Amino acid sequence: MLIVDLPQDSYEIAIAPNSLGQLGSKMKQLKIGKKVLVVSNPEIFGYYGDTCLKSLENAGFETCTHLIPPGEEHKHLQSIQQVYDTALANQIERSSTFVALGGGVVGDMTGFAAATWLRGVNFVQVPTSLLAIVDASVGGKTGVNHPQGKNLIGAFYQPKLVAIDPTLLTTLPPREFRAGIAEVIKYGVIWDEDLFTKLEHTERLDSLEYISDELLETMITRSCQAKADVVSQDEKEAGLRAILNYGHTIGHGVESLTNYKQFVHGEAVAIGMVAAGKIALEMGMWTKEEAQRQDNLIAKAGLPTDIPLELTTEAILETIKSDKKVKAGKARFILPTAIGKATISDRVTPEIIKKALSF
Repeated sequence: MLIVDLPQDSYEIAIAPNSLGQLGSKMKQLKIGKKVLVVSNPEIFGYYGDTCLKSLENAGFETCTHLIPPGEEHKHLQSIQQVYDTALANQIERSSTFVALGGGVVGDMTGFAAATWLRGVNFVQVPTSLLAIVDASVGGKTGVNHPQGKNLIGAFYQPKLVAIDPTLLTTLPPREFRAGIAEVIKYGVIWDEDLFTKLEHTERLDSLEYISDELLETMITRSCQAKADVVSQDEKEAGLRAILNYGHTIGHGVESLTNYKQFVHGEAVAIGMVAAGKIALEMGMWTKEEAQRQDNLIAKAGLPTDIPLELTTEAILETIKSDKKVKAGKARFILPTAIGKATISDRVTPEIIKKALSF
């Protein structure tokens, strides 16, 4: 059990195999209202919907459901409007709870809907993808995309509980598993050198079948602990929390320029980490050997490392201008200074980016 320790609204990250069936009893301890809206996508709900609803109903909750089509292209305000319609039809009250049963897209959207319905209802995360488990479900960032950029519309809104059942990963497609590994590698680079070394010493990272139960538990626990540590110190990204965006500045640009269809989020982050590593190398912030260790680990996980040839550096630079981390007109990059350490820099000029991206 981990705790995200905040001045207000601290909450538990409960990690236990085969625990989805106990979700209802876990939520009962939160002393919340009886009505629960479970938001999911059709595929995930097909696997786990019955178990989730049964668990909630056995604990005395009244349930209703709303399904969102899978994919980043549905992460927009019209989809949120449809969640509101379901909430209204089922008389969801301020004491009620939205439960996100799904990956990062479902979690982000459900959280944003919960933050804004009746000015805020209870919210519980039940992540089903590795990326959501180790990253998206913790920390309270919620939101949807704008046509001009990723997650430009959103709110900081903390869940009441993050309930993680690692056994749900058995139905995760291999590509989505690798996407989650990208975020685990991110934590190794920016925060946890020991985690990074453990990943280096693992023969294969490209599929769940090669990951021991012990290593999977380590990856989940240490990644969640890293995020909990950072968020506890900086809930709303006034400073330190920005390091969690390592690889995301250029990664988000790659996603939006390819209309969210060519890459899943973790793949774009992997490309962004390689690019950020080259920028850090160009600026003399870390060594060639460290950059190579990062890139080798990303490649070992079966993740892409190159920006598509059809995306020009000028187009990438244009997307960076609308990135959420821009401050006083200056793009802020998260750059590694060693394996396990990172810093925030606004000294990255377009010339440095062009030189680094020329690879």
